Parts: sequence; C-alpha cells; structure tokens
Amino acid sequence: MKISVIFTTYNSPAWLEKVLWGFFEQTVKDFEIVIADDGSRDETRELIERMRVESPVPIKHIWQEDDGFQKCRILNKAIVAAEGEYAIFTDGDCIPRNDFVAQHLRFARRDRYLSGGYFKLPLDVSHAITREDIVSQRAFDVGWLASQGFMHTHKSLKLIAKGWFADVLNVLSPTRPTWNGHSASCHREHIIAVNGFDENMQYGGQDCEFGDRLLNYGLKAQRIRYSAVCLHLDHGRGYATEETRAKNRRIREHTKKHKVVRSPLGLDQYLPKGD
Repeated sequence: MKISVIFTTYNSPAWLEKVLWGFFEQTVKDFEIVIADDGSRDETRELIERMRVESPVPIKHIWQEDDGFQKCRILNKAIVAAEGEYAIFTDGDCIPRNDFVAQHLRFARRDRYLSGGYFKLPLDVSHAITREDIVSQRAFDVGWLASQGFMHTHKSLKLIAKGWFADVLNVLSPTRPTWNGHSASCHREHIIAVNGFDENMQYGGQDCEFGDRLLNYGLKAQRIRYSAVCLHLDHGRGYATEETRAKNRRIREHTKKHKVVRSPLGLDQYLPKGD
C-alpha cells in the first residue's frame, strides 16, 4: 500500500526543516511527502529544493499564491497531487517521532480514520531542538526536555508510553477522537468520497469538520494519541480571527445537524474529469 504524508506550511522554513528531518528518520521508508504550501515566499521553496537532495523519500511541493489563510484549498490540491492509497496528515510545525508513520500504518483499517496526538513545546525549547536531537530522538525524551527547562505534566505520558502501555492509554483516554491537523489518517478513497476539505472554511475547526463528514459517511474514529506522537513547535497565530471562527462554527453545526457528507466546495474541482 502506497503512503502519502501530507502537511501544510506557510513562511516557516526553520520549523519546516525540523519537520522534514523528523520524516527523514522514520523507521518506515516507503512513503512520499506532499508539502501543501499556502503561499510561502521563495525561502521555503529554496529550502525544499535543498532538502530534496538528501531526502530518503520523494518530496512534492504544491504551492498556491498567498490569499490569506486558505489551508483547506491547498490541502485539496495536495490530496489530488498525492499518489498514496493511504494518507497521513500532520502540520508543518509538528516534528514526528521516528515511529510516526509506522504507528499510523499499524492501526490503519478501511472502516475508520485515526486520531493521533501531539506534545506541545514552548517557544524556547522549539528553537533549541537541533538536527542531532531529532536524529538521536532525544528530543522525544522527557529527561532531555527537562534539561532544557521544560516542566512536565501528566501530558508527558504521550512521550513515555510505548507498546502495550500506549495501546491501553489509547483506549482509556477520555478525550474524544476527532480529525486533527497534527496527526490523523485515512484511506484516500474516503477523502474523495467526502470531497476533501471545505474551502468555505478558514482557521478554526476546519479539520474537525472534515472528520465530522467522515463520520457521517460511515467511518469510525479511533484514538491513537499515545502511539502516533509528534512534537508541536510553538508559534503565533495572527491569522486567527473571531469572525472566521464564528463562521466555521456555523458550518460545522450545519454539517452535524444535517449529516452532511460531501463538501459543497471541495477537491472535486481539481480532479481530472472522470475521477
């Protein structure tokens, strides 16, 4: 089964570089990376071109002009460009642990989508992580994070739990599984069936709305938040406005109330005729 890893980026080449280093270290190598670029400047393109040379896996760069926060639009374009039968979604600010792809594949089933987890880092630790920290995987070690001044909480279990212990925590966790941008996956055929992401939505709940439609389509949601883990690098969100959040809430409420399956403005506009 061919795998596509899809994630968005926007003018954050330093974070993007760390994320790509994480994917270079995956225990599974049979996948492609599709970078959905929502209008970044040339610095991002130049970084991707440099990284392609050393990448152990193919990298596709799908770019669109900057038109504000249009994550759903560029994700749909990236999905059309992706060749995998199975798609794993994350973000351009999330460094994957070296078993990230392997864990998604371990749990993949045709009747469900997977909802993974993330471990949020403060800005100073986000900056401190080097390539060697990622290659050695010490960036995912709670002891190393403590040495960087990070204060641990119960959420550190996401990094500590492995194997059967992580499997048990996945089941016991009270957190409802939702489609999230940092770690989620499903079969491509199901993405096409619900017409991808709704381009009427900007920032705020657009990922969850996509998951709602997958549920309306008939899939189940499975929580793997203690198994498929990534480190979320800190950053600002200047694109977040209450206006777009309110609009997105209305769209999501409509989706749930009326059991909407297909996005009215989705990826079918980019598919070749007949697909």
